Amino acid sequence: MTNFRSDALSWDEYFMAVAKLSALRSKDPNTQVGACIVDKYNHIVGTGYNGFPTGISNYELPWGRTGDFLEKKYAYMCHAESNAIDNGDCGRVKGGRIYVTLFPCNECAKRIIQNRISEVIYLSDKYHDSDESKAARKMFELSKTKTKKYPNSGATREILIRLP
Repeated sequence: MTNFRSDALSWDEYFMAVAKLSALRSKDPNTQVGACIVDKYNHIVGTGYNGFPTGISNYELPWGRTGDFLEKKYAYMCHAESNAIDNGDCGRVKGGRIYVTLFPCNECAKRIIQNRISEVIYLSDKYHDSDESKAARKMFELSKTKTKKYPNSGATREILIRLP
C-alpha cells in the first residue's frame, strides 16, 4: 500500500489560490480582484479579474476613484466575477461555485444568480456595510444562492493565499 501526501491543497484552497492568482493580472492600482468558477466536478470553467473591457487600452481610461462620474474608473471597470462568467464555459457554470477574492457587488450578484451559480466563496468582505453588498446579500438570500467566507487554514496555506 502506498502512502499519499496528506498535506496537499484542499479543493477550496486550490480554487481560492487560482482566484488570488487571477487578481494579480489586474492593473487597478487600488483593488485587485480575482474569480474562479468551478463546476460540480471540480473542473475550472472560468476565471477573471477586474479591468477595462476587452480591446480598451489601460492608458485610455481613468484609474482614479474621485471626481465626476466619467473621471472615475467605476464607469468603465468590468468586475472579476463578470469576466469569469464571460470568459468561462457558460454551459458548465450552472450549479457550480465561484471563488472570489472580494464579496460580490449587487451587479455581479445579479450575474451570478442569472447564471445559476449555486455558491459564492469569498475571501474578503471589506465593503460589507455598503449598499451594494447589502443588496447582493439580499438577492443571494432570496435566490437561495449560498455564500461562505473562505476559512483561513493555517500559516502555510495563508502564505499561499496571500500571494502579492
